[in-house]
This record gives sequence, structure tokens and C-alpha cells, in this order.
Amino acid sequence: MKIFITGGSGLVGQNLLEHPEASQHQLLAPSSKELNLLSADAVLSYLREHKPDLVIHCAGIVGGIHANMANPVKFFYDNMLMGLNIINGAKLTGVPQLMNLGSSCMYPRNAPNPLVEEAVLMGELEPTNEGYALAKISAARLCDYISKEMPSLSYKTLIPCNLYGRHDKFSAHNSHMIPAVIAKIHSAVKNGTREVDIWGDGEARREFMYAGDLADFVFFALEQFDQLPQLLNVGLGHDYTINQYYQAAAQALGYQGKFIHDLSKPVGMKQKLIDTTRLNALGWKAKTSLEDGIKHTYQFFLETPNHE
Repeated sequence: MKIFITGGSGLVGQNLLEHPEASQHQLLAPSSKELNLLSADAVLSYLREHKPDLVIHCAGIVGGIHANMANPVKFFYDNMLMGLNIINGAKLTGVPQLMNLGSSCMYPRNAPNPLVEEAVLMGELEPTNEGYALAKISAARLCDYISKEMPSLSYKTLIPCNLYGRHDKFSAHNSHMIPAVIAKIHSAVKNGTREVDIWGDGEARREFMYAGDLADFVFFALEQFDQLPQLLNVGLGHDYTINQYYQAAAQALGYQGKFIHDLSKPVGMKQKLIDTTRLNALGWKAKTSLEDGIKHTYQFFLETPNHE
């Protein structure tokens, strides 16, 4: 297939490009300098020129609680505009299949866990990442509307749990939790620091999947695209506390100090565990353990000098 991947330089995009099955397809992954996804005209022109069989939309402005709270306009506007431009552009140019990547942030803050796909739009969103969530929900709904209005087009949305892995961001200002933890603990080990802080009491629960496993599912899903539901959670089906993630990273990096809890900091939702019933029915499971995932991610961190 000729596959157009948006966000090819990001966490998900890079893991797709380096997946063993990537060589079986013709992959188009233009950089932001080559294609401005915020320009509807540029996106339309690119799609008309290259005529892909499938679009995988995984581009986005992403980050943890700190970044979302500091830049709500950018997280809302840029993500909304990219989603609308890509999905509507694919419709206008007749791209037959589109795989849109959503986020578990789409779920209401008070929805019961595990989070079932039907819970989207059934309640108030978590305020710390509301703008990002609204953009992701809008893209998912547009896919649904197009598929119903134009049955010849099959546009579907995957809702991954939290991700981490190779090609992650490790900056304290725009990284997600696991890479931020790796960077903090690495710094503590390197500098002989005996204390590392944790936001909140560390009892909030999160589900983090290794990004290489999501890439594995994407290529698995290409073979049975017609069988995918309109909305599909992709995750582990089990979670850990924030404290357990810190402990796992400490063990992998050889940190011997202690952790202190900063109760003045925001923690977001108390739990965000997705339901994997639909995913399990397809016969797929993630392969990478938390311990191995952290080791692979840390190795990438060490191999990338500008992360130091």
C-alpha cells in the first residue's frame, strides 16, 4: 500500500517507520518543513499529488500536564486544525481508508474505569488537558460522520492509552510521564542527588504502553481494516500507580535514593485505564513488559546526545 503518515518525526510516526513490516509498504512521511499540516491548501495539494491508499494521522502537539496547562490555545487550535485538514482533505481527494489516532484524554474525567469506547462525549473532560481532548474528539467524530455519509470511505479512530518509548521527548517542559521520570532519575544518578520529587501522592493510576507495540498493532490492523470498529481502544488492559512507575525506572537506572511527594502539584485524573474487550476480540496483545520498555527507552535516551 501507499501510506501517508502524518507526524512521521514524532513518537508514533518514528516507531511506525522503523517497524519491521514498514518495508512492505510505500510510506510517505513528509516533515513539517515539507508539508504544513496547518494549511488546508497544502494538505489538499499533497494528497492530490501523491494519491495514498491510506492515511495514518498521528501528528499532533503533545505533552504532559505542564505543557497542556501552559499552552491550552496551541493544544486546542493546532490539533483541531491538523485533524480537520487531514481528514477532510482525505475525504475531498477520495482516500479510501484513514486511521486516525485519538487519545485516552478523550474520555470524561469521571467515567468509570476501565473506559469503554461508548463513554466518549458522555461527561465533563479533565480540565488539565481539555483543549487537546476536544481536538481529538472532533477528529474522531468527523471520521464517524464521513464513514456514515460516504460508505465508500472507511475512516476509523484508534484510542491508544498513554505511550512511551524510543523517539520520546525527555524535556521537563513537554514530555509525558515516563520519559520525564527517566530524565529526572538519570540526572539524580549522574549528580548523586539523594531525593527525586513526585507530583502528588503518587497513587494516581496510569496505563502506559510501549510505542513499538502500538506500531505493531497498526500494521496488524492494516490486514483487517474492515473488521475494525469505528472507535477502538488500544492498550494493555492493566495499569500501575505513578509510584510504581518511578520505582520501575529507579530499578532500571540503578537509583538508590528516595522519593518525596509534592502535594501542591496537579495530578490529573485519578485513574485512566481503557477497556480492551474489543481489542482482545481481534486477537492482539502488547508484547513489551514495563521493565523491558523502560530499558529500551533509557537506551534510546543514552544514545541521543541532546537528551543529556
